Amino acid sequence: MSAQTAAAAREGRRGVTLRPGAWLTWAALVFFFVNLLGVIATVLLDSLGRSWFASWLPTGWTGHWYSDAWKEFGLGQVLWTTVEVTFLVVLLSLVLAVPASYALARRDFPGKHLLTTLFVLPILVPPIAYGIPMATVLYKFHLAGTVTGVVLANLVPSIPFVIFTMTPFIEQIDPKIESAARMCGASTWTVLTRILSPLMLPGILAAGILVLVRTFGMFELTFLTAGPSSQTLVVALFSAVNSAGIRSTQSIDAMAVIYTGTMAVLLLVALRFVNPTQLVARSSE
Repeated sequence: MSAQTAAAAREGRRGVTLRPGAWLTWAALVFFFVNLLGVIATVLLDSLGRSWFASWLPTGWTGHWYSDAWKEFGLGQVLWTTVEVTFLVVLLSLVLAVPASYALARRDFPGKHLLTTLFVLPILVPPIAYGIPMATVLYKFHLAGTVTGVVLANLVPSIPFVIFTMTPFIEQIDPKIESAARMCGASTWTVLTRILSPLMLPGILAAGILVLVRTFGMFELTFLTAGPSSQTLVVALFSAVNSAGIRSTQSIDAMAVIYTGTMAVLLLVALRFVNPTQLVARSSE
């Protein structure tokens, strides 16, 4: 057997050896996406069907379940509350966390590591663990059941998200740029608005997307602190499924489609203005 023939035989055996692993990976991916597509298609088809029992497809098609769900669950007010809470949490998180991120990135002070550890706790600890005592405090001060209480509850995990996104981002901005601007006579306000803000804008947008997605889908903290006039869409969907009374599954599925569609629209709008690669990592220095 020549050397070329032997090499070809080894390559063939190597390909046969690698194929089972490759096929297993592709099979797992196909299985995942088929199941995901099946779940989405089932909910979507049921929300458009008149009835669906012992057949592959609904017996008829209609769109009135969406109007029924809109009226039955008051989705106009629920959607407005969801958008209001989400954008208030995003705005307040950025206003409060960006200065804190700058202080953590640029200053060394006693207790800095302890403070950083405290900030990471709301991310690591399950929301239900601290949500119940926090809701108790909010009820004591008559804030639970209001939009204010829901916003305050969602700020607890949102501010650390912004801090841990912005702190390494600010660390990668060379402090010599600020020093040079001050040496040229720039005031603190000028350095902030004309130099730091444009450099920090990609990180701010990336942090805002994280908070937006997390707040829109946050269930535990919102469920514990929301009232009839302050519940978001995900809480209203849970209540529609589990509360007492008889409701058509088509209306609930229509509500689920509205929730998923609203989330998709928010993500598409957000990603129009920010690239996910702007989620930076801490530099090696």
